[in-house]
Amino acid sequence: MPVSSFQPPESRDETIFMAKLCEQAERHDEMVSCIKKAIKQNPELSTEERNLLAVAYKAQIGSRRASWRIVSSIEQKEEMKGNTQHAKLITTYRKMFEKEVGE
Repeated sequence: MPVSSFQPPESRDETIFMAKLCEQAERHDEMVSCIKKAIKQNPELSTEERNLLAVAYKAQIGSRRASWRIVSSIEQKEEMKGNTQHAKLITTYRKMFEKEVGE
């Protein structure tokens, strides 16, 4: 899957609009990019903008946590079956999620 080349608009109003559009499209990583840019332009956020910030990060982290839970479950099943080669691959993959959540 190609990495998104999304760039938030220059205008703060358009950036906030795009954050809302990203929310509707469930493109939470892009939503976070918009909110970050809006904060750099003016750290004073309205209530609506603070809510957008919370939604963006909650959805972004929630998705990664769900992925981590699924992969961890599969990892345990592979270990129980004694399939150490698959378990090692899964462990490496799971650590990637842990790193993403920690950032």
